[in-house]
Amino acid sequence: MKEKQHQVYNLIILDESGSMESIKNPTIRGFNELVQTIQEIERKFSDQKHFTSLVTFNSSGRKQVLWNMGTDKLKPLSNDTYQPGFGTPLYDAIGHSVIQLEKCFPRNITPNVLVTILTDGEENASHEFSGPQIKAMIEKLKKNSWTFTYIGANHDVEAAAQNISIGNSLSYSPDFNGVEKMFSKEMNARMNFCKVISSEKMGVPLDSNDNYFNDDAAEKDA
Repeated sequence: MKEKQHQVYNLIILDESGSMESIKNPTIRGFNELVQTIQEIERKFSDQKHFTSLVTFNSSGRKQVLWNMGTDKLKPLSNDTYQPGFGTPLYDAIGHSVIQLEKCFPRNITPNVLVTILTDGEENASHEFSGPQIKAMIEKLKKNSWTFTYIGANHDVEAAAQNISIGNSLSYSPDFNGVEKMFSKEMNARMNFCKVISSEKMGVPLDSNDNYFNDDAAEKDA
């Protein structure tokens, strides 16, 4: 790692419940394109070092498919590593993933953190974390320069996001075209988000961003 680089931690929390089976293939394809986008971002912005984690979840458990990996070690998602089934313990997935990620940060560094939550349904199976607990956790982390996004289908996505204090929400249609358009918008927003990171002074993380999917806002000062 270069001595002076913005450190960016990308955490993707991906629903692997049974209802995702109908959009399994476009989800795998979209995630793999997202990985390529993160790699492209690091090549384009030499002042950034990216670390990526992918956690998939359902009521049978959580899988750290990728964990805190540099761009040179990222692997694609596949039919073997993504097998939808069971229920949607969304709050447990968020709580555990965020707590584990915090342990990865170097001492005396406040990194840029981007958490992407992608689900096609509402929470329905958590046992360890409640909605109010997750809301309080997210509100605390947003004060430490964490940005959260909530991408969903088949429910009131904006309301679900607001219930846990996430201001960035994006709805998509749960079919091939809908998933493709959703990932395209997400990747464009991610690129713009990282443009803004490079405009900041070294070592100074962005404030939590509630305009992530707003292209004009994301491009300011870029």
